[in-house]
Amino acid sequence: MAALGNRGTVTEASGFNPEEDAQKIYNAMKGAGTNEATIIEIIAHRTIAQRQKIKEAFKQSVGKELLDCLKSELTGNFEKVVVGLMMPAPVYDAYELKNAIKGAGTEEACLIDILASRSNAEIKQINATYLKEHGKSLEDDVCGDTSGMFQRVLVSLLTAGRDESTKVDESQAVQDAKDIYEAGEARWGTDEVKFLTVLCVRNRNHLLRVFQEYQKISGRDIEDSIKREMSGCLEDVFLAIVKCIKNRPAFFAERLYRSMKGLGTTDSVLIRIMVARAEIDMLDIKAEFLKMYGKTLHSFIKGDTSGDYRKILLELCGGEK
Repeated sequence: MAALGNRGTVTEASGFNPEEDAQKIYNAMKGAGTNEATIIEIIAHRTIAQRQKIKEAFKQSVGKELLDCLKSELTGNFEKVVVGLMMPAPVYDAYELKNAIKGAGTEEACLIDILASRSNAEIKQINATYLKEHGKSLEDDVCGDTSGMFQRVLVSLLTAGRDESTKVDESQAVQDAKDIYEAGEARWGTDEVKFLTVLCVRNRNHLLRVFQEYQKISGRDIEDSIKREMSGCLEDVFLAIVKCIKNRPAFFAERLYRSMKGLGTTDSVLIRIMVARAEIDMLDIKAEFLKMYGKTLHSFIKGDTSGDYRKILLELCGGEK
């Protein structure tokens, strides 16, 4: 029943009794109106594994699916958070990807956020879950909805083939940095395949070395070159890959900041990150947020949201520090 990671704000509840939780949730939804406070109190303070036990206990004692009951009782962004929290991680990722692809237009940001930041094992689970839940391969759906080099980068990420060793090949790192430089800054036009080959395949330690070498050769940070050489979704996906390699929590902190700063809130991004990272690395994301923006994530969420939606996000954020 443990949490998915050890840097989350959501941790295993001690003295856990799924039958009791299921009963409390049932009582909170029974009759007219819903006691949202009870739902927040329970759902936001249990791990994903514990929530699955609550779902089973609810079905046994009530004879209905908890998810269906929650969907019919709750509305808006609050509902989206609660429904997301009830799903195992790969199911939630697959569900988000499906929503990003279906219908008119594609929410490319969702494809990028998920596929650029997950490990090989996570991507394999997402692929298997997607196929099981939707009867179609994620790759087919992605290919049906994207095109060009952006599509090729996503397909590469979906193979879950990144080298996950920690070995750095010095001469290869220098060569990789040269190849990227010659494929971009040093020529007219950009050979994006070279970027793909290096950024989607090499391991993290090796890439950090490549980025150092690249800075030496070009006098620029790799991120600056990507911004100069590319545009649109391709620029976004390559930047996301580089940022996740350098510092994944900082990548999510920046995504959260951008979802809330200025006018309006991009709730889809805010919800996706708060739900998906709550029991993995939310503590690190909060620390990076404070370091990068001089304000707490808690204060940003508080100022940008309202009602039960705000309450549950603040619980997932866990404390003001």
